[in-house]
Amino acid sequence: MDKTERLFAVMDAMRRHRRPVTAAQLAEEQNVSVRTLYRDVQTLIGLGAPIDGEAGVGYMLRPGFFMPPLMFTPEELEALVLGARWVEAQPDDGLVSAARNALGKIATASPEDLRDRIADTGLWPVMMRGPAAPKPMLAEIRRAMRSEKAVHIAYTDESGRESERDIWPVQLAYYEGKQIIAAWCCLRQAFRNFRTDRIVSLFPTENRYGKRRTVLAREWEVEWQRQHPDWAMEPDVRPTH
Repeated sequence: MDKTERLFAVMDAMRRHRRPVTAAQLAEEQNVSVRTLYRDVQTLIGLGAPIDGEAGVGYMLRPGFFMPPLMFTPEELEALVLGARWVEAQPDDGLVSAARNALGKIATASPEDLRDRIADTGLWPVMMRGPAAPKPMLAEIRRAMRSEKAVHIAYTDESGRESERDIWPVQLAYYEGKQIIAAWCCLRQAFRNFRTDRIVSLFPTENRYGKRRTVLAREWEVEWQRQHPDWAMEPDVRPTH
């Protein structure tokens, strides 16, 4: 890897870290010495990259900075296209549109025009079901998670019993043919999973979550691992209520 590629790799590594990362850790990721990493960071700062650094804490790239990548490897491009095409097959109009727009931006933000390569990677996600009808509630759920505001739902359980409650959506899992909301249920005062196909109606509210969503997500993960110690981290397909 030449120096220019290495500088872009250091920038990409900083983008992946939401908190300060030490020079030693960055050097290990890039397979270079700490001394080389220090020189690379100083070069990037000299070129105008907004990198904050503090002894004993580490480096961090300030938000809002964008530098187009030097190039995409064939595997990186294939991964992006395959993921975007899977999203395009979901019943979430907002994400479908965003996936298409993202691929367009990726194609034109690179030094080379990638539109032909994106159109013909030869990789397609196989969906066992036909196209699903759009579900506008998915956008409302994602909006609730971003704003950390409760939604009110009318829900029918597997026995046909109906109930209404406020929930704080924490995670939204997209399975083929169904979606699962992992949420804090204000009625049960516990984490519960809800299948979107059993939600009769959903309305946004102005009621704030009782905790930050990131805190709830950690608590949900601990609870899930406690209940399912031998399972991988993913929501149960059988909702409780």
